[in-house]
Amino acid sequence: MSSLPQPAQSSEERSLEILGLIRQAFAEKGFDGASMQDLARAAGMSVGNFYRYFPSKAAIVEAMCGYDLAEIQADFAEIQTSDQPMACLRDRILAHFDEEGTKDGQLWAEITAAAIRKPEIGAAARQMEETITRFLCAIFANVTRRSMEDACHRYEGQCQMLVMLVKAMAMRTAQCGPASPALAAQVVAVIDRILTEISNDKAEG
Repeated sequence: MSSLPQPAQSSEERSLEILGLIRQAFAEKGFDGASMQDLARAAGMSVGNFYRYFPSKAAIVEAMCGYDLAEIQADFAEIQTSDQPMACLRDRILAHFDEEGTKDGQLWAEITAAAIRKPEIGAAARQMEETITRFLCAIFANVTRRSMEDACHRYEGQCQMLVMLVKAMAMRTAQCGPASPALAAQVVAVIDRILTEISNDKAEG
């Protein structure tokens, strides 16, 4: 009995599949070291076909940011609907500090370095951090019963600090290995202080 024909893979699905295949090569060789030929080879494609999906390395970085943001948005949606959103947020943040959570640390170290030299990559990286900051503000607005505008104004610095800690720890682990217990304890203490202060800062009325 013949099997049913499989539905054709969409261009977006294929692009996501390619991104998954090339992430490691991109991280290992670096932004400047990884040629489009290297990346096409990692994806198992001809260079010409690879260019159809990603015309430049900057386009690859932008697509990676978009892909990661989609996953992050799904995580934040779950946090928002949790019975204990701050505890859930804390768990998600700390999960980024384990071995699985830091697997992309080298990749983001390369992107951060490239962002200094490439304005278009810098713009994509900034947009990603700004979007995550807004996700955090939305959670804090809900927890403190403030408007989104008020929460963004009030907690912008705390949100940026949380993003910076996760990013810095991921890159440090990729480059230097896991943090010492003393360093890890200090980082967790800062996170707990930020989340506790916000939790206790509920609007009146």
